[in-house]
Amino acid sequence: MQKLIYNLRLQIIHAMIENVVLIGAGNLATQLALAMHENGIRVKQVYSRTIQSARELAGKLKCEYTNDLSKLITEADIYLIAVKDSAIQEILENLYLDKDKLIVHTAGGVPMNLLDGFTLNYGVFYPLQTFSKNRKISFSSIPICIEANHPSSLIALQEFAGRLSDSVHQINSDERRTLHLAAVFTNNFVNHFYTIGAEILQDKKLNFDLLKPLINETAAKIGKMDPVEAQTGPAKRNDQPTINAQLKMLHDRPEFQKIYSFVTESIFQAHKKHNHDLL
Repeated sequence: MQKLIYNLRLQIIHAMIENVVLIGAGNLATQLALAMHENGIRVKQVYSRTIQSARELAGKLKCEYTNDLSKLITEADIYLIAVKDSAIQEILENLYLDKDKLIVHTAGGVPMNLLDGFTLNYGVFYPLQTFSKNRKISFSSIPICIEANHPSSLIALQEFAGRLSDSVHQINSDERRTLHLAAVFTNNFVNHFYTIGAEILQDKKLNFDLLKPLINETAAKIGKMDPVEAQTGPAKRNDQPTINAQLKMLHDRPEFQKIYSFVTESIFQAHKKHNHDLL
């Protein structure tokens, strides 16, 4: 037993990631780099296709930077690809690294096996959160979803993620794609509705700040209630006079009318089903 524990400790120590090459300098890459820097994980080099972006982020980390993939440092413990999904394949095809290097991507909707053939050790490191370059965010409560093709790589990613977050989850590619789809609805689509709300208010020179307490309370309720129970509004009540009046208000914005009608019907049907299920 003591030998087993000793060997496990050696494996964990060997798996510890201390030196990182970060491929990307966008929203996620920037916040991830700053979180690593604060937690004692050294980013040795930043790559971006735009030299200015690479230089800017590297300046915050006091590390090297490049816009040439052939000049990546070759002795890092992990190569983190944090670029838009459509660019991952091109990045992989232009890496000049030994085949035993640990390479991971950070995309929610891209399967892990895209990395197969480019290295013997690969995985996924997906922080489930929305990121902006200039808005600092604490990683400690962000769910980080990891996956790897080999047990030793999984141990390395588990330890690495655990130094940044208290919420680390081993999730396979199919599950991660489902999470990403749900995130598009609950984050990207909802944020678009904020944009529409802001445009509607702007037409009457009303301040979007008036909606912020409502937005905050809606988000807070989800922390305590099931989303279907937290729903309010005319669509849930099937309040046709209000619904028709608001559709008329959007007569000069037919694209908003379509969204309003479709989402209203979706809410109504969801609550009709929910009420039926409770019978």
